[in-house]
Amino acid sequence: VDVFQAWCGPCKPVVNLFQKIRNEVGSNLLHFAVAEVDSIDALEKYRGQCEPVFLFYTGGELVAVVRGADTPLLQKTILKFL
Repeated sequence: VDVFQAWCGPCKPVVNLFQKIRNEVGSNLLHFAVAEVDSIDALEKYRGQCEPVFLFYTGGELVAVVRGADTPLLQKTILKFL
């Protein structure tokens, strides 16, 4: 989940990475979503930050958090949990 604030929007460059990995591994294994922190009370702790935050869930449980658009780290995290 790409967690963003309305004033800065979702991290568009990372969407390409997710699409590339999803095409490589199959669409059933990887799902990408965006969530605006100002609209979701459960994400309140991520408000007021100027860097993107990516939340990784497996089986409905949060398993990793990556702060910033660090493409190599994002790719490593995705592949680790696939």
